[in-house]
Amino acid sequence: MKNLLKLISTITFVTIVGSINAQNEKQTLTVLPIDAHYRTQGITSKNMGDLIRREVEKLDTFEVMDVYDIDYLLKKNKIKPDSCYGKTCLSELGKLINSDKMLTGTIEMYEKNIIFTLRLIDVKSASIQKATTIKFINNSYEILTMTEVIVRQMFNKPNDLELMKKLTVKNDFDSEINNPYKDRLRLDGPRMGLVSFSGELYHRIREDKNAGGFGAFPVMFQFGYQFEKQYLNEGKVQALFEFIPMITGLDQGYFIPSVAILHGVRSNVNGWEFAFGPTFSLNQESQGYYDANNNWQLENNWKKDSANINKTNPYKITRRLDSRGEYTFNSAFVIAFGRTFKSGKLNIPVNGFVIPGRNGWRFGVSFGFNAKNK
Repeated sequence: MKNLLKLISTITFVTIVGSINAQNEKQTLTVLPIDAHYRTQGITSKNMGDLIRREVEKLDTFEVMDVYDIDYLLKKNKIKPDSCYGKTCLSELGKLINSDKMLTGTIEMYEKNIIFTLRLIDVKSASIQKATTIKFINNSYEILTMTEVIVRQMFNKPNDLELMKKLTVKNDFDSEINNPYKDRLRLDGPRMGLVSFSGELYHRIREDKNAGGFGAFPVMFQFGYQFEKQYLNEGKVQALFEFIPMITGLDQGYFIPSVAILHGVRSNVNGWEFAFGPTFSLNQESQGYYDANNNWQLENNWKKDSANINKTNPYKITRRLDSRGEYTFNSAFVIAFGRTFKSGKLNIPVNGFVIPGRNGWRFGVSFGFNAKNK
C-alpha cells in the first residue's frame, strides 16, 4: 500500500512539474518582412518587419526567432520572404523553420490615413489565430509609435488612451503627433461675453448721471477679437501671447474700448488654459472732492459757489470715474482661465476672468469660436 502511495505521489509530482515547464516554455514566433505599400521616409517591407520584431521582443511573450537565423533558413530553403505573405505560404514556411507562430501584416497609405494590419498565423492549424487593424492619421514621422501601439494591441497589452487619440482621431486637440506641421490649437477668433462690477465701481455704474454716475445696469455686454502668437509648442503644453481688443457697454449706450495683452499656457491634451497680463482702457474720469456730506463734487463746483471765491478748498482733490469727465487712459491687471471644447473642426473656448482694483473688481466670462484651417 505504501509503495502504491509513493508511486501515485511521484506521478502527480512529475505531472505538475511537467505542466509548469510546459506553461513556462514560450512558443516560437517568426516575423518576416510585411507587405508595405508605403514607401516614404525610408519605410520598406524589411524595415517594417524589423520594427515589428523589436516591439514583439519587448513584450517578452514569445521566443522571437533571431533575424540572422531566419535569413539563414530562408536562404537554405531558397525562399524569398518578400513573396510570402499569405496564410498558406507562411504556414508551410513555419513548418520548415520549426516556428509555432508566424506574424505578418500590411501597411497601406491613403491621402489622410495609414491603415496598419497585423495577422498572427498558427502554423500547426494553418489558420489565422488573430488579426488587428488600426486606421491611423497619415503622419509618417510617427511610424515607430504606430508600430508599438498596434503590436501592444495585437497581444492584449494596454496602450495610453491619450496617445491613441492623438494617433487616430483627426479632430482631437492638435499636437506634434496628429498635426506636426501646423500650430496647435490656435484660437484666433471673435470673443463675446459679459462683465460685472463690484465695490465703488458697482455704485458708480448704477448712480444717476446728474451725480456723475452712468445710470446703467452693472453687467455689460462686451465683444472683441483674440489674436495669439505661440512661441513654445512642445509636448502637452504650449506657451503663447494673446492680444485681445474689446468694446464694452454698447448694449447700454456706452463705448468703452480696451485691450488686453496676456501671457498664458495651454494644454494640448484637454484644452485647459491660464493667462495673465495688463489690460488698458479709456474711461471717463474727472477731478473732484467729497464734501462735508460725503457727496461727490466736481473740482470746478467749489469755484462756482460765490461764497467760496476767496476761500481755499479744504477737501482732498481726487480723480474718479465720472460720466461728465474726459476720456482718460487707465491700466489694470487681468487674470484669466478657461477651457476649449471641441465639436468636429470647431473650437469653442470658454473663459472666465477677474480684474482686481482699488475701487472695485471686475468679473467676467466670455466665449468664442473658430475652425482650424487645414
